[in-house]
Amino acid sequence: MQKLYITSVFIFCSFLFTQAQNDPAAKKVIDAFGSKVKASNGITATFSLKSFTSKGKANGTKALSLSMRGDKYLLKQGKTEIICDGKNVYNFDGAKTITKSAVEESSQTLSPQKLLAGSYDKDFSYKLVNTKGNFNEIEMIPLDKRKNFQKVTLFFNKKTSVLAKANIVDKSNNITELGVSNINLNAKITDALFVFNKSNYPKDVEILD
Repeated sequence: MQKLYITSVFIFCSFLFTQAQNDPAAKKVIDAFGSKVKASNGITATFSLKSFTSKGKANGTKALSLSMRGDKYLLKQGKTEIICDGKNVYNFDGAKTITKSAVEESSQTLSPQKLLAGSYDKDFSYKLVNTKGNFNEIEMIPLDKRKNFQKVTLFFNKKTSVLAKANIVDKSNNITELGVSNINLNAKITDALFVFNKSNYPKDVEILD
């Protein structure tokens, strides 16, 4: 899986860096969606993930699904999955390896909470760059240059205030396009879904800390 730049995504842990002066118009758009996410007791969504090289060559399309509640989430793409129980992140490669890391150790990626919750003030410089058509387009630049991405552009549906898609540019100018579909902000999800259980994986799976 692409580490999603929304864990890597899809777009949903707190921001830790210096405050920045940001565009009030952009903040209004972000807050409209962020308030919906923060008020939700459960979120489910499906995504399409398209990746392109820096030269524009397409690397194919993948389908992902997300279940999220508070600071916990389950992200699946084919046989691969990422589980966050609020303290640790477990990344299963779909074969025989699970990589475990603390949430704070995963801060260089863009987690679902970060993408969806809308608390961008402490981590990004952002501005509203386009209001034409059906979307409000917001460009975000990370303040921490150690991040593995250099720019994120978010597109919010004007009628619903919901995030519709995101474009992420990494340090090598490769592009990931994330399309959001079938998002449910009122899903009924129990915390049991986010409990890591080794028995759910192959018997010979290796856990790397």
